[in-house]
Amino acid sequence: MHKNKTLPLFIRGVMIMMIFGALSCSDTRQPPVTPKAAEGKARDFILKDLVGSKFILSEQRGKPVLIVFSTTWCPTCRSEIPRYKFFHNTYAGRGLIVVNIDIQEPPDKVSRFADKYQLPYRVLLDETGLVAEAYQIVGVPTLILIDQDGALISRQYQAIDGLLKTLFKDS
Repeated sequence: MHKNKTLPLFIRGVMIMMIFGALSCSDTRQPPVTPKAAEGKARDFILKDLVGSKFILSEQRGKPVLIVFSTTWCPTCRSEIPRYKFFHNTYAGRGLIVVNIDIQEPPDKVSRFADKYQLPYRVLLDETGLVAEAYQIVGVPTLILIDQDGALISRQYQAIDGLLKTLFKDS
C-alpha cells in the first residue's frame, strides 16, 4: 500500500472527520457554556475579502469575532448558512463581527457562492490554507469564537449558541 505523505493537513483532517463524524453525529449533548477564554490568545492573521480589502484580526479588538471556516463544496456548510445568518442578524448590531473564511478555493467560485446564498457577513479567502492550518481546522464547518480581548473562547460547534447568548445577555 502506497502512503501519500504530501496530502495537505486540511485534506487529511477532512478524511479523519468523515471517518469519525459518523460516530459523533448522534451525540446532541452540549458542553457547559462559559465565556472564559478556553484556549488562550487567538492567532492573528491578515486575509483579503472578496473585494480585495484586508481583514486583520487584531484590528477587531474591542468586539467579539465569530469565524466560520467553510468551503463551497461542503453540504453541511451550506445547510448551516441560516444559522450563521441568524448569528449575524441577531448579534452584529450589538458588536459581533462575523466572518466566513473559505479555505483553499478560487475567489471567483467563492464570490458566486456568496452571491447565491446572499451572505450578509464578510467572506475572507484563505487561498493557501495557512490560516486554517494555524487554527488546526480538520473539518468544515468549524466555528471559532474570539472574545473582545482577542482570547479564543471556543471551537466547540454546539457551544457557540449558548456562548453568544452569554456574551450578549446584558446588551
